[in-house]
Amino acid sequence: MSWLAGKNDVPARRKGIVTVLDVGSSKVCCIVARLRPADEGQLLRGRTHNIQVIGIGHQKSQGVKSGVVVDLDRAEQSIRLAVDAAERTAGLTVDSLFANVSAGRLRSETFQATVKLGGHEVDASDVERVRAAGTKQALRAERQVVHSLPVAFSLDSERGVRDPRGMVGETLGVDMHVLTGDSAPLRNLELSVNRAHLSVERMVATPYASGLAALVDDELEMGAACIDMGGGTTTIAVFSEGKFVYADALAIGGNHVTMDLARGLSTRLEDAERLKVMHGSILPGLSDERDIVSYLPIGSDENDPPAQIPRSVMSRIIRARVEETLEMLRDRLNKSGFSSAVGKRVVLTGGASQLAGLPEAARRILGRNARIGRPLGVAGLPEAAKGPAFSAAVGLMVYPQTASFENRSRGKLTPMRVTGTGGRMNRVSQWLKESF
Repeated sequence: MSWLAGKNDVPARRKGIVTVLDVGSSKVCCIVARLRPADEGQLLRGRTHNIQVIGIGHQKSQGVKSGVVVDLDRAEQSIRLAVDAAERTAGLTVDSLFANVSAGRLRSETFQATVKLGGHEVDASDVERVRAAGTKQALRAERQVVHSLPVAFSLDSERGVRDPRGMVGETLGVDMHVLTGDSAPLRNLELSVNRAHLSVERMVATPYASGLAALVDDELEMGAACIDMGGGTTTIAVFSEGKFVYADALAIGGNHVTMDLARGLSTRLEDAERLKVMHGSILPGLSDERDIVSYLPIGSDENDPPAQIPRSVMSRIIRARVEETLEMLRDRLNKSGFSSAVGKRVVLTGGASQLAGLPEAARRILGRNARIGRPLGVAGLPEAAKGPAFSAAVGLMVYPQTASFENRSRGKLTPMRVTGTGGRMNRVSQWLKESF
């Protein structure tokens, strides 16, 4: 059975239909898209096809907290509603999809491995052997390999080889970036999708997907960090020389800012969210003491007079949480050893990145240039889905075009089948060739 989206729909399958599911703490989004070969001059780095969205559905997330499924029934219902809406607009039936993962204590590690060549030319099988050797080192009890990517090859004593195929040497080496996560959260996410009568073809780390969607070619090559600030999690991905080299995740997001406001002002979560979206800012303003914000305290009814506070009070609550998050990211990045790879560029994306003043706060705390990143190179997205909140979903549509960089043989070595799809990942990297 193909991993493409059109069940009993051969024409749709031949046209290259891909379905993705972004399961977040704030929203669940399903997108159905058609991939067509792109002209050489139209390509973004690593992309071989144009993406045309033909169906989209999104729902408020239920049963998911900080990226972790905490209620299977409610999570299943949110997923089912989002997929149904996408199916209706696309005019086809979905049976399998790509999904993102941001929970499970994501951890990046770099492993080195070598294989003997005996002086012959490097061919594809040698590359697969050395990749597999690097991935095998990452096996841990109760940990699952999410991504296994070669960062650089070496041939004998020469390091920094980008593509060793066709070259001659005695020893082929590889530096592998292996991203792992706890098994249980990944399996529960898969289970909530399976209960909606869908299968997961592949789980993709949210930071990786967001970086694929929001970073431009120069940022990928020269080095940059993509920070995805979602509702329940904040993730960071580092790219250098066009490679995904590091990722990390914090169980803190925009929902925590909303909760801080609700507690600080003693108001309902719905009112706190409205205040954050309508009046929230991280930067102190000259008029903040004069600007008055009205809200209903908990226990009030519509006939009671609203409470009033200066906007500066609300800004201080928001600023404290956001600065704490950015400081934690800075410390994690400094400890990772990849701080220098980031250079001077940070791209902020995800729904919570839309808080007023966030780029300025990121520049000050992270000590780097910062911009807001939106999904690039996708046609057919509705206006409401063109913002930073949809970067991860768009990145999931970009991922199949880059899947050939993953270690295709690792299904034999690692418990990669978090998806329960019988190892079909081996065909993902060949799909684009076979579909056209």
